[in-house]
Amino acid sequence: MHMDTYLGLDFGGTKLLIGEADEEGRILCSKRYATGVTNQQDAVKLIMESLTDYTKTVGFKGNVKAAGLGIVGIVDYELGQWIAMQHEIKGAPVPVAELLERQLGIPCAVDNDVRSAVTAELLLGHGRKSSDFIYLNVGTGLAAGFVSGGKILRGACYNSGEIGHMSVDLKNTDPCICGRRGCAENAVSGAGFTYQVKKYGLTELLNEQGRAQVQLLFEKAEAGNTQCLTIAEYAADTLACVIMNLVRVTDPDTFIIGGGIMNSQWFKNQVEKRLHPETMRGVKEGIVLSGFDPGYAGLIGAVSLGMYKIKEYYKEGGANHAGRI
Repeated sequence: MHMDTYLGLDFGGTKLLIGEADEEGRILCSKRYATGVTNQQDAVKLIMESLTDYTKTVGFKGNVKAAGLGIVGIVDYELGQWIAMQHEIKGAPVPVAELLERQLGIPCAVDNDVRSAVTAELLLGHGRKSSDFIYLNVGTGLAAGFVSGGKILRGACYNSGEIGHMSVDLKNTDPCICGRRGCAENAVSGAGFTYQVKKYGLTELLNEQGRAQVQLLFEKAEAGNTQCLTIAEYAADTLACVIMNLVRVTDPDTFIIGGGIMNSQWFKNQVEKRLHPETMRGVKEGIVLSGFDPGYAGLIGAVSLGMYKIKEYYKEGGANHAGRI
């Protein structure tokens, strides 16, 4: 008898990763597709064509019960609609969950990439021990996901967690893409470090694509380079401020950090020594790194959306629909 499995589709700026996982989130097989599309219509076409190819070339190892799509931008999880690829809404929402269900014949869910990661933590990660946690992704941008009382917070317009646009430096005059000044994302994110490196004229820290080599920046800062240390310490001040602000809002017992930038133990230490014990006293599990493999974290997040969907689906009495792939 086939084991029960879940399908995940992780769509990002450069790649679409499609894969199948078991109920513990272990990836059984996957295939990568290049993306690089700039609008929703092309993205959806690419997703559907890639899914057809995956079905033909890889196939399914188990009894696939549900599928999940983790995607950039604004998503209405409840209606299964992809509202916008960027922060600006340019057209009608795309019913991607319905399109996937039509092609696969199983329940399908969609959410944005950060809330997909939060769902993975809730079902397969630190959420197994905590019902009140914050997940903070320090990647190209800066965004968070909140779980309170075991429930994921999404917000009225599905924008909950856009904490990169919290203003944390009221004296800073650098403009942010959101229109405000002193935003956290300008100081501590892939885009923010690139901005800072260019601002200080440290072109030798940029890669061929013109993006900051953040780990190299940290290495030079740790070695005592004055300008690199200034950038890194400003980032650590900012991130510590963000963490403490968020802790005051939802009172978590665990604070999880993901994203490649936090791979530096030196930088993590810089942030942690700036956290005030009085503010952090309720965070009994402390600051912990996500335990998922960074290369597959997005795929595990997408898979977990399918898992979350099937839990809801069975509650609604739709069990007979599952596993028809």
